Amino acid sequence: MKTHEQGHVRADGQTPDRSDVEKREPDHTAGAGRDDAIAVTTEGLPGWLDPVVRAARTVEPRQLSRFLPPENGAGRQSAVLILFGEGERGPELLLMERSGSLRSHAGQPSFPGGALDPEDGDQATTGPLRAALREAEEETGLDPRGVQLFGVLPRLYIPVSSFVVTPVLGWWRVPSPVGVVDPAETARVFTVPVADLTDPANRVTTVHPSGHLGPAFLVESALVWGFTAGVIDRILHFAGWERPWDRARQVPLDWRA
Repeated sequence: MKTHEQGHVRADGQTPDRSDVEKREPDHTAGAGRDDAIAVTTEGLPGWLDPVVRAARTVEPRQLSRFLPPENGAGRQSAVLILFGEGERGPELLLMERSGSLRSHAGQPSFPGGALDPEDGDQATTGPLRAALREAEEETGLDPRGVQLFGVLPRLYIPVSSFVVTPVLGWWRVPSPVGVVDPAETARVFTVPVADLTDPANRVTTVHPSGHLGPAFLVESALVWGFTAGVIDRILHFAGWERPWDRARQVPLDWRA
């Protein structure tokens, strides 16, 4: 197994000062699941995650999305967990489908995640890390103690819901059972092989009634689109995993999307 050099990052993607995180777990525990400390480390990751680690360290916000947080600080702080694991078909991502009864993004496949709570801590440092793990546990039953956080992408913005989102990258070091915890919030939980995400046959462009075009994926009987698909698309691109695909192949979205 190939390993990376050790490294810590702040929730905004920058290397923290000592004052950012007063206590850190030893790197071999990764800090997940502890109340008093949380760590982001690249130590001991599988070699196939090397390109993702490099991309996370160098990518600029506008390389990920044209929707960036308002300069006036408006928007609700939130975080999502982009969790990589290894399944029967190799590397995979954990996704969920939101309940159709939710007020925002109903029925959409998404990363586990949600708004920061006060107990998550400082939104500029470790708050998004804790929120991503907490929300993943609440939505999928994931055991956060088996997750190693290894990177943080730049904050992005979802205009339709006014969420300022911090994408947190994780490695499913010790897999745990996952599934629907609350049907009112989550319709299903599933994993998608990275090989399916990179397969040109599964790639389409969605057309929103507003005219907006965006990348999407037809995987696991689901249409993954919007914010989630956009982030996956950019990760595949900057990790060097993207394969040429037909961008002219379009799928119209319902007006309620």
